[in-house]
Amino acid sequence: MKTYIQYKKATDHISKPFAFLDIDLLDDNILQILNHSSNKKIRIASKSIRCVPVLKRIMEKSDRFQGVMCYSAPEAVFLSEHGFDDLLLGYPITDKNYITSIVEKIREGKQITFMVDCFKHIKLIEDTVKDENIKIPVCIDVDMSLVYPKFRFGVYRSPLRSVHEIHQLIYTIQQSKQLKLDGFMGYEAQIAGIGDQVKGKHLKNSVVQLLKKQSIEQIKEKRAEIIDSINEYDLSFRFVNGGGTGSLASTCKEEVITEVTVGSGFFSPLLFDSYKEFQYKPAAGFALEIVRIPKENIFTCTGGGYVASGATGKDKLPAPYLPEKTKLHSLEGAGEVQTPILYKGEENLDMGDPIFFRHSKSGELCERFNQLYCISNGEVVDEFLTYRGEGKCFL
Repeated sequence: MKTYIQYKKATDHISKPFAFLDIDLLDDNILQILNHSSNKKIRIASKSIRCVPVLKRIMEKSDRFQGVMCYSAPEAVFLSEHGFDDLLLGYPITDKNYITSIVEKIREGKQITFMVDCFKHIKLIEDTVKDENIKIPVCIDVDMSLVYPKFRFGVYRSPLRSVHEIHQLIYTIQQSKQLKLDGFMGYEAQIAGIGDQVKGKHLKNSVVQLLKKQSIEQIKEKRAEIIDSINEYDLSFRFVNGGGTGSLASTCKEEVITEVTVGSGFFSPLLFDSYKEFQYKPAAGFALEIVRIPKENIFTCTGGGYVASGATGKDKLPAPYLPEKTKLHSLEGAGEVQTPILYKGEENLDMGDPIFFRHSKSGELCERFNQLYCISNGEVVDEFLTYRGEGKCFL
């Protein structure tokens, strides 16, 4: 890990707060992800990046990075206008204006695939294109949760759980004059998105690890059963997508998987420190400025309340990590306009000095800052505009 002094010297000329990206650590993470993905194709989850230059940098590192999973229709249009192609909408779209905007890009020759999981999604797309001589590619999203009688280990996404339900949707797509089946997706969120080596949570970790093991076996069997049953009909489709950063190791072992989705592993935010199977490097973060010293060993910074989405908890708070031995005040946390830090380390901190933080999640960092200051070999070498810096706010 880089040191406090290294980052402080490199960014001493930049007004705070600011966000930064350690290019060297990003490149290390890219290489690790390539090594861990068993030669599968990798689709980049844009919601975990939200910065066009970073997306392009990742794409340029290997021809195995093929395509982007987008999180909204306007974002997909935006990326298509920045030269990206093979865009998979990770979530269904029901707004007719958004559907129309995607169809227009497809008509221009862009490869953009809609996500569907019910007949209503199909009808909305069909009603938009009507009698036009065009085939719209769609991907079927399948639920991969582990369901017990009174407990669900997974997230509420697709309602499609059985082979029969999937076949019904496939039949409807086949009968459509406007649609074509492009692929299948199943996101195992209970493996990819839940840490199983959280500090101080030994019992919970054991339970999660057991449930993950059961889920991995069930998902492998379910996905194979679905694809095998479809292959009997001699259907043609481009891809079978699965996984996320947290499930890369297990998803890539499945023969039916043609591509995996990865996002958070590139920046490696706080939540991804809590996984047993892997450890990436903290490539992105932000810096706050000390503006008050209200008491010995307490340093109050401007800003900092960049709390992550999801179920509320301390794990969604950003955390100071440089200099080492810094921590948030338990009664104040990360504040809207100021954040007090407790520190008893060796650095002689003073007003004007930076405290370097990591965000709990990955791409949400870029919703707070207009640019990422890119650091390499101890100096700032570039500035990358984020979506926000380009005047965009997609969700």
